[in-house]
Amino acid sequence: MESINDERLNCQTEYNTLKRLIVCPPKNMRIGTVINETQKRYVTENIDVAIAMKQYQRFVDVLKENGVEVIELDTQEHLNEQVFTRDIGFCIGNHLFVSAMGSGIREEEVDVLIRRLRQEGIPYTDLVQTPIEGGDVIIDNNKVWVGLSNRTSLKATKALQALIPSYNVTPLPIEKRILHLDCAFNIIGEGLALVYPDAFSTTDLNIINDHFDTIEVNGDEQFTLGTNVLSIGEKKIISMPQNEHVNKEMSNRGYEIIEVAYSEIIKSGGSFRCCSLPLLRV
Repeated sequence: MESINDERLNCQTEYNTLKRLIVCPPKNMRIGTVINETQKRYVTENIDVAIAMKQYQRFVDVLKENGVEVIELDTQEHLNEQVFTRDIGFCIGNHLFVSAMGSGIREEEVDVLIRRLRQEGIPYTDLVQTPIEGGDVIIDNNKVWVGLSNRTSLKATKALQALIPSYNVTPLPIEKRILHLDCAFNIIGEGLALVYPDAFSTTDLNIINDHFDTIEVNGDEQFTLGTNVLSIGEKKIISMPQNEHVNKEMSNRGYEIIEVAYSEIIKSGGSFRCCSLPLLRV
């Protein structure tokens, strides 16, 4: 694949200073057809959109306060999962890929993204053939970890490798009940990762431990998406206040934890990383 010369696109890690990203308000958020384990717990209670919007706005305010350019997608009334922009695309180096969604319920979200990219004149590659979602794609300099989940296939991983031959694309199978790789694994610094060990086989956990010093996330904090933090650079991390253990461990490693309440939005199975599609990190 030819290099794209567009200064608006470049992501080489999960933790370099974040300068530009795509988000979407949870304006029409609700649990309708249950599509993950977290939603099963909250389907009766469902989501208070007013609270979700308030929490989302605080998240956006924190991003802007830290110098991040925020691009917001238009909302569609029938698209209840739009807040999770990470899944519909991902940027590797200077290439922006638009996902082939593993869930039919979410396919139209991709159309909204493409319309906005065309309006902005941002180049992209459309992955139309095999399902791969951005929540399963984690960038680690010249290595790209791809979770094999119910939403992302091994065939898609091989297809991605063919598109980016200068990178080492490494598949990482996760337990079926885990929605995406970033719900169990996230890189927050050079050689440092958050990991929920029970999501991986012994063999794959050993592979992770060979590459990273790890902060283990327990089962309770995995359910409240303790791994799904968003690094914004300069060792600053946006995380939820109730994930006390992982926040303390990150703080002990010298990270500044910016606590933002997100309790309403996580009812649908995603947190800060899920709700952000980075375009540029420097």
